[in-house]
Amino acid sequence: MTAQAQKMEQQKKPKTAITPTREENFPEWYQSVVKSADMAENAQVPGCIVFKPYGYALWENIQRALDDMIKDAGVQNAYFPLLIPLSFISREAQHVDGFAKECAVVTHHRLEKGPKGALIPAPDSKLEEPFIIRPTSETIIGDSMSKWVQSYRDLPLKLNQWCNVMRWEMRPRVFLRTREFLWQEGHNAFETAQEAHDDAMKMLKIYQRFYEDFMAIPGLPGEKTPDERFPGANNTYTYESMMQDGKALQSCTSHDLGQNFAHSCNIQFQGRDGQQHHAYTTSWGLSTRSVGGLIMTHADDDGMIMPPKVAPYQVAILPVVKDDPTPVFAVCEKLASQLKAKGIRVHLDMSDRRTPDKMWDAIKKGIPLRVEIGAREAEAGQVTHVRRDIGKDSKETCGAEEFVNKAQGLLEAIQKGLLVRAQAFQNSHIFDVKSVGEVREFYKADKTGFVRMDTALLSDPGFEAVKKEFSLTPRCLPFADEGRKVIVGKSY
Repeated sequence: MTAQAQKMEQQKKPKTAITPTREENFPEWYQSVVKSADMAENAQVPGCIVFKPYGYALWENIQRALDDMIKDAGVQNAYFPLLIPLSFISREAQHVDGFAKECAVVTHHRLEKGPKGALIPAPDSKLEEPFIIRPTSETIIGDSMSKWVQSYRDLPLKLNQWCNVMRWEMRPRVFLRTREFLWQEGHNAFETAQEAHDDAMKMLKIYQRFYEDFMAIPGLPGEKTPDERFPGANNTYTYESMMQDGKALQSCTSHDLGQNFAHSCNIQFQGRDGQQHHAYTTSWGLSTRSVGGLIMTHADDDGMIMPPKVAPYQVAILPVVKDDPTPVFAVCEKLASQLKAKGIRVHLDMSDRRTPDKMWDAIKKGIPLRVEIGAREAEAGQVTHVRRDIGKDSKETCGAEEFVNKAQGLLEAIQKGLLVRAQAFQNSHIFDVKSVGEVREFYKADKTGFVRMDTALLSDPGFEAVKKEFSLTPRCLPFADEGRKVIVGKSY
């Protein structure tokens, strides 16, 4: 292609705020969206990130909504130590094998100056027993449960904690896989196996409702195959979501742990028959990986698109001023107050930046509704508003009072529309195959999405080679297929 032809080809492409686009380079597009929306940045600690205020505000809204749902399920919040004795982790052999390569270990408790003046761990401060920075808390919470549970009357015991954990990821990626991340982890104990099973399923349904109702992220609820289970669990249940590049994101998990951790942590109780019994436990968690999922589900080539229910700001008000800003500012402040009175989160941008810069900032941050008010609108008592999910085609001018009255309805329409759009994408990118050969053909053609196949094909001698060739994993056995089918795909 000649230089002139290349120039003409570039001119044909619509201009976007994010470069490269999703189609050109999805991983770099993702990083650009995070940066342009001002959500996070890489920290000085390798593999860790700094949550910037806008990104942390999103996490706070996620946390607030999910925390209410967890408490409605009869779970109480608590907090347990960051450091876990190595002996605790070692109690459950299968569990420690699953996390051994990701554990960060604390071995000393004091620093001193070395021969050249640099700070080094003091040799005489070596700990008698090393501590593990928590990768998950089954063992240390189980130790407390063993003290708190004495009788069947103490059950069920339902606990949750919001905290940070550390897993030494070898290939970190903002939000999706960071060495330190934020999450909630629930840990429940029950008298019977049936209660534990029902609880694990119940918590997964709560996650599904949260993802659909608040994040507008569809997914496939199902059970993990034995090879993909959480270390030490009898069964692991998951909600697998499809990102715009066709890869799977394990959005959350809920585990039926049977009596495995109860035995290793000695969680025993006197039963109704007067005999000693071990409890049945569950654990379940959702992390800041959900923020990455939100980006890869909804963002476009102009930046983020926030579902209104979790958006830090639901409406951005942009004064458009050329001369005296006072009358326009007064109208904008009144509108902001009226919207806030209705419980709507508002960002009033009264900075002295150029109007196009304010507009693109709101677009890249994904604020659901953008309102522009200039001198003409202020004088006429009108506003011009635009939906972020639809863009300029939704641009409309109406009376200020009319907008105040219909703003909540517009936000609800955006919330529902995002879920419908994401669900349609997911449904149209799941393909049924009848053989391992068809799996190979699908991914060899570089198609986007999941394949659904009979579970019997998991034991086909050729499937293992196909998995390795295309970096595939069984994502789940969807409940909808009653264990007869398995979803396979590439994943994060």
